[in-house]
Amino acid sequence: MAFGWIDEQADARRRAGLLRTLLPRPARTRLLDLAGNDYLGLARHPEVVEGAAAAARTWGAGATGSRLVTGTTELHSTLERELADFCGAEAALVFSSGYAANLAAVTALAPHGSLIVSDAGNHASLIDGCRLARGTVQVIGHGDTEGARKALGTHDGPAVLVCDTVFSVDGDLAPLAGYAAACREHGAGLIVDDAHGLGVVGAGGRGAAHAAGLVGADDVVVTATLSKSLGSQGGVVLGPARVVHHLVNAARTFVFDTGLAPAAAGAALAALRLLRREPWRADRVREVAAQLHARLTAAGLDAVRPQAAVVSVRAPSARAAVDWAAACRRAGLAVGCFRPPSVPDGVSRLRVTARADLTPAQIDHAVRVIGDTRP
Repeated sequence: MAFGWIDEQADARRRAGLLRTLLPRPARTRLLDLAGNDYLGLARHPEVVEGAAAAARTWGAGATGSRLVTGTTELHSTLERELADFCGAEAALVFSSGYAANLAAVTALAPHGSLIVSDAGNHASLIDGCRLARGTVQVIGHGDTEGARKALGTHDGPAVLVCDTVFSVDGDLAPLAGYAAACREHGAGLIVDDAHGLGVVGAGGRGAAHAAGLVGADDVVVTATLSKSLGSQGGVVLGPARVVHHLVNAARTFVFDTGLAPAAAGAALAALRLLRREPWRADRVREVAAQLHARLTAAGLDAVRPQAAVVSVRAPSARAAVDWAAACRRAGLAVGCFRPPSVPDGVSRLRVTARADLTPAQIDHAVRVIGDTRP
């Protein structure tokens, strides 16, 4: 039978506790959501929602074409200028998703004959970018600056190091200063994905790359998503203007993809302007993450100390993680459930995301439910 192997794989996933299913959420729910990535609580903010609605009324429901044909509106250009200004970059280029932005940056900046050094903890989008690029990939240990230096030292041609700034599984920060130093020692470029740093880390939420003093350098390219702290959808590449010009001409996920929908661009722009006015949101989400970690740890759970908005709680097995997350949901709390292959270390865990708009009562509820339902 055609595709018969699919059923065998499904059975194997089911036996291992790794089967994934879709859980459509209603427009309104009593569940406290600590599974999504709405770190600043802006996805339903009235100004952000109105930004989306106004853009749709003005520009229509869709971008109507690729960015190089009809998919670039004045709204897209305004969003790019304000993102670059906020983050301290010379230029910005908006994509339909953060995944597409990462594929673009890695594939277009790692030509044939180049070396790509990739952190073992990188997000799947960076990993796929490495696989699609025409360079040779060398994976180094998670956060291994010495390994990065050694890998870069083995190559004489063009080279780039790619890594997340804040890793999505445990919420730990990359050793950005060490990675940048290794790259500069060998004349390599640095591509960093600030998806979980933008809006959370650094002064006013300008991101981990900005906090590390890397944004604006001619050898650093930063990618980010508009779907987490900014509560919208889409991705962006920030860096030197000549890099952005190169991506416009060479990045396949830019040239051949329909542009970001105007509603998403309008929502992201409204959220960005709101964050500029209310920089306390970045401080608050880090404060909430620290509170969650301290209280979960005090309850005897194996929680990883957060360096951004993600609080990771280790589970004894993949099956236990699935059952634990389901029990939390029945008790009114939605949490993430990360299992292989989403976890590079093979250790399953609950992934709890802090939000800037959580109340003390909601924090109490989350800690109580996670503790009471532990396997």
